[in-house]
Amino acid sequence: MNVEHEINLLVEEIRRLGTKNADGQVSVKFGVLFADEKCANLFEALVGTLKAAKRRKIITYQGELLLQGVHDNVDIMLLQD
Repeated sequence: MNVEHEINLLVEEIRRLGTKNADGQVSVKFGVLFADEKCANLFEALVGTLKAAKRRKIITYQGELLLQGVHDNVDIMLLQD
């Protein structure tokens, strides 16, 4: 799979699993995304796809690297709709 395709799939999954905040932005907790069975099957390297999407300013989150358990409550915010 190419990176663009994986990022598009990631955006779809964030929309599916996330909720809209008061500003209308969709966000999802990293732990929810990581634990989701569909995401586990779709993404070979979820963290790598998240980093690529962040570099392209499609999503944002606190920190550089997200780790299961430690960062489960970190919000991943969709910047583009």
